[in-house]
Amino acid sequence: MARTRPALAAVDHGRACRRRHRPDRRRLHACARRAHHARRAAGQRRPVRAGRRLAGAAARLRGQPERTGRPRAASAARRAGGGGQVNRRRFLGLGASVFGAGALAAVAAPSAVRLLAEGRPGQVLSSELELPPPFQVPLPVPPVLKPVGSDGTSDYYEITQQVAQLEILPGVRTEAWTYGGSFPGPTVATRSGRAAVIRHRNQLPVPSVVHLHGGHTPADSDGYPMDLLLPVGWDGARSIPGMPGMEHHAAGRCVTGERTNTYPGHQRAATLWYHDHRMGFTGPGVWRGLVGFHLVHDDEEAALPLPQGDRDVPLMLADRSFAADGSFAYPAADPTDPAVPGVTDDYMNGVLGDVILVNGAPWPRLDVDRARYRLRLLNASNARLYRLELDPQPSGGDALVQIGSDGGLLEAPVTHDTLELSPAERFDVVVDFSRYEPGTSVCLLNTLGTGRTAEVMRFDVSSRRVTDDATVPERLAAVERLDPDAVVATRDFTFRRSRGDGWTINGELFEPGRDLARPALGSTELWRFSSDLHHSVHVHLNHFQVLARNGDDPGPYDAGWKDTVGLRPAEAVEVLVRFTDYAGTYLLHCHNLEHEDMAMMADFVVE
Repeated sequence: MARTRPALAAVDHGRACRRRHRPDRRRLHACARRAHHARRAAGQRRPVRAGRRLAGAAARLRGQPERTGRPRAASAARRAGGGGQVNRRRFLGLGASVFGAGALAAVAAPSAVRLLAEGRPGQVLSSELELPPPFQVPLPVPPVLKPVGSDGTSDYYEITQQVAQLEILPGVRTEAWTYGGSFPGPTVATRSGRAAVIRHRNQLPVPSVVHLHGGHTPADSDGYPMDLLLPVGWDGARSIPGMPGMEHHAAGRCVTGERTNTYPGHQRAATLWYHDHRMGFTGPGVWRGLVGFHLVHDDEEAALPLPQGDRDVPLMLADRSFAADGSFAYPAADPTDPAVPGVTDDYMNGVLGDVILVNGAPWPRLDVDRARYRLRLLNASNARLYRLELDPQPSGGDALVQIGSDGGLLEAPVTHDTLELSPAERFDVVVDFSRYEPGTSVCLLNTLGTGRTAEVMRFDVSSRRVTDDATVPERLAAVERLDPDAVVATRDFTFRRSRGDGWTINGELFEPGRDLARPALGSTELWRFSSDLHHSVHVHLNHFQVLARNGDDPGPYDAGWKDTVGLRPAEAVEVLVRFTDYAGTYLLHCHNLEHEDMAMMADFVVE
């Protein structure tokens, strides 16, 4: 089993350089000089033993106020590589480039120590314009994408990735990167057992990668972060600025203009989503709008008397911040050069917006009948955690009846007064608004937020007379339980901040082509995830089942099939995963997108 290796960032960087540049002694010496400067910048301090602090940090995290701030302009010393920090532009361009070798290290050790001590899930980026009052904008529902063709086995779709000028804040124009000209993009609705063949055309100013999150997908359509779709008109043979060596390593992986992904549909009904997954740039890509729902339906779900039609509502929760001109604000490491990945030091632990968007609208409202509604909740935020509850609660509590998780319907409903969502998690819940009097306004709150981010949206209960035939049955679906006795291997994966500007799994920064596991096709394994801080762990290809948290029973939000699980500080979660249908290279990573972009990913190869 793989084990973590504690090390200073400078040491990590030196090792990475020796692996990557062994034949080139001049580059090795340059890396050694950078490592030397990093040690000096850190005062040659001994490594902080973060573990001693983590138990206390975990106890303090609940109710901890959010930090707020704005991006800091880089000083002349930092731009020159001085001022106690290695030249960030050169380092990040090398270490987090699309085909770099995972050398995000040797920078900002003091900021790493600060973040480990605070244990915070991110920092709020303050908007620079006046924000609208809440509950003024009607909730938009993304349109359902129509197929351009169908045959006996497959449905065919086309999506154009394009820049669009949208009105997100009332009266303000915002430039967004979109799927099909809207944010979120159009909802793809498919049937289990039928393939969805989706052709993407890239008319953005940057390369992109599309990942179907939660999709049971062949490797060549999974959205590996280096399988670039270059914009229309780009020369696929040329090197992309800030992505050294692309023309050598990208052979056969990059295409220009269009790419077709095939999703066979060999999975049960579930709430999935698709989003950008470009290496080093997933955070800004998603932040600027490259997200959309993908809903899978099947006969088992259709046979249940659950809410349908207008009472089956997808809700994409995404926080954002806005610049004075209405554009999306994002604390990029170098805002003048979009080829440089990463964020400024204060946002290394995640970027939190100060505007809560639902389906792309700020703090919207929805008129609802006195009836049951199915709410498909998705946390599409880069780093924000949500603890949701309704205010007021209905008499008797149990306001949120969970019927589904990442991988589809549960075996039986689970009731909650509050619901916690880590980034990329999905929960399907039923809310019975007939339990409220006509005219009641019911707020969906986020009790982990402060100020405006403590509010999400509002439901206004109508006085109309309606019929409601929907119910939540005591038994929802057949859910196979994975057998712990069938486990053939147990693997440990430790998610931890490096001593520099990177985030690691088992002490390693992501290096494409270097795998941390090689499970056999058809096998069942036990994977143990452990954390220093908050991490939202996502496994590609197959869903998993949570077996234990810190050696105890699974938590209240762990039921059913999952593909993403939230880890609190100093927590260990054990999951059972069975690898079925497809061999190839897939990813395990943190879905805090700033962590992901700063190398908290790992390959695993199913063989």
